[in-house]
Amino acid sequence: MDRKLTWYILAGMVLGVVVGYAVHIGIPASDPWFDYLGKTFKLLSDIFLNLIKLLVAPLVLSTIVVGIAHMGDSGALGRIGVRALAWFITASFVSIALGLLMVNLLQPGVGAPIPDAAEAVRMVGEVKKQDFWDFTLSIFPKNALEALATNNILQILVFAIFAGVALSAIGDRGAPLVRGAEALAEMMLQITGYVMRFAPFAVFGAIAKVVAASGLGILATYFELLIEFYLSLVLLWIILLTMGWIFLRQRIWQLIRYIREPLLLAFSTASSEAALPKMFEQLDRFGVPRRISGFMLPLGYSFNLDGSMMYMSFATIFIAQAYGIDLSIGTQVLILLTLMISSKGIAAVPRASLVVITGTLAQFGLPVEGVAIILAIDQFLDMGRTATNVVGNAVATSVITKWEGMLEVPEPADLERPHAPAHTPHHGTRGLDLRDTEDAGENKPAADHA
Repeated sequence: MDRKLTWYILAGMVLGVVVGYAVHIGIPASDPWFDYLGKTFKLLSDIFLNLIKLLVAPLVLSTIVVGIAHMGDSGALGRIGVRALAWFITASFVSIALGLLMVNLLQPGVGAPIPDAAEAVRMVGEVKKQDFWDFTLSIFPKNALEALATNNILQILVFAIFAGVALSAIGDRGAPLVRGAEALAEMMLQITGYVMRFAPFAVFGAIAKVVAASGLGILATYFELLIEFYLSLVLLWIILLTMGWIFLRQRIWQLIRYIREPLLLAFSTASSEAALPKMFEQLDRFGVPRRISGFMLPLGYSFNLDGSMMYMSFATIFIAQAYGIDLSIGTQVLILLTLMISSKGIAAVPRASLVVITGTLAQFGLPVEGVAIILAIDQFLDMGRTATNVVGNAVATSVITKWEGMLEVPEPADLERPHAPAHTPHHGTRGLDLRDTEDAGENKPAADHA
């Protein structure tokens, strides 16, 4: 089913473009049927995204709690956390710096069309700026149920860390809760399998809606920006995968094969949440223990949005170029540092990247209305940056696992199996002793590079 699903998703994307374009040229925007079809396309993608959001909170909570409870070593948890943050900060710096470099070299903003400013402000809405203190406070939940209800990944992460450490500390008395969390994780993954069968229809709806509303002409109007931004993303992919190859060697190609489905989902729906449950399953199959992926992925989706960070630096300078504003190297470095901090709160800010860009423009005295230039094709830009976020987090999680000596080798036939159960022992829900896992990694170093 997994291999067929990949083709079904690709077919949904192609069919979405064809049907969307047919609606765009065949039905006037004033016709009621145009509105009905647009709402129907949107309904397909919204149903899927709502179901995915239904899975995220319980899945993140259960996997983190189980992972930490089974880790049994607070030193290992701290070591993994430090290594993860070091990787995230490095990747963030590389992403933002590459965005600044490419936009200065290519200068796509020179001569870009400047749309109506009032319409831009209306579309973006109110800018909610978060300073360092507000963001820090927003990490810590005042109500665990509220954090779960709103899918606040950072707050769920904090609560789950406390719960996992506490269950590990109380030992056998917490065993029933740990087993309950394991069962909850397996149940959510089973539901994920059901929901994923609807993915091709959701992909079709998401693509068809955008093309029906804007047509293919919008791509021609902004062709230079799209090509140059995607070229920059390709360079970032090469850098990230090369960093991964340094640790994973030949297994980096295997990782790419495993994450193709979450990658396609993220690209077509422009939603990282849509790819998260499938990412857990595919990293299970790749050999990442659940206690590592359950900690790393939620942390990464809050702190390691490589594609979004490149986009924010690229878009900020692009807007300055469009208005003919020459920024000094010193100012651009300050923008880089500002984005390094403000982007870490992106998950808690409505309208995500656009709002952070708007806040950065205002902070440096740049025209806020410039967001209108990219607003028309933001959906297409968002597709690329979201897919890049998935690649960055898959590489980061796999590298940290390998760094810890805990990356396991899947069976050769695993890629061909229609379903790899998430509860098998090597997938990490059984709670192996860290010492045993490390010893196992030492006994087969050659296999790790197979």
